[in-house]
Amino acid sequence: MAILPHSAPAPVPAAAPETLGTGRLLLRPVRDSDLDAVTRLWTDHEVRRHLGGPVIESVIRIRRRRIVGAPGFHAAVRAEDGVFLGLVTVEPGGRGGETELSYQFLPEHWGRGYAREAVGAVVARTLEGTPSVVAVTQEANHRSRRLLEAVGLEYAESFVEWDAHQVLYRRHRA
Repeated sequence: MAILPHSAPAPVPAAAPETLGTGRLLLRPVRDSDLDAVTRLWTDHEVRRHLGGPVIESVIRIRRRRIVGAPGFHAAVRAEDGVFLGLVTVEPGGRGGETELSYQFLPEHWGRGYAREAVGAVVARTLEGTPSVVAVTQEANHRSRRLLEAVGLEYAESFVEWDAHQVLYRRHRA
């Protein structure tokens, strides 16, 4: 999960797909009606435990103005009822110039396979237009590491950043 503690969202090219459906989910651009739930992602201590902690209020105000409809930010919602579950973000030219993926889901939706389904779909779609995808998570975030491995990313390297041990995963287009 590569959203840095206080970084502003970075856009992706306009050619990125607007929506993506899976068996249970719809991944679509962020809407105004999602902002309260998205703000919870940025401020929830459990969600942010491996992401540098809650985001400060001044950064949240900036992010709220920039994220609605921004390319590369996929609101993951349950298809059956439209409930907001989390965010999956794609940033071309991210780490090392590669396309970087990150994700955050609200804790009440953990353990149901939603994140795995959403991230897997976004990785597959992204690899249609780029040679590789990378994702970074803290070494201590075992759940995230298992998810990245489950969707086909492989361990590539370890390093220290933001005063924590990080691991980078990568998947190349087949």
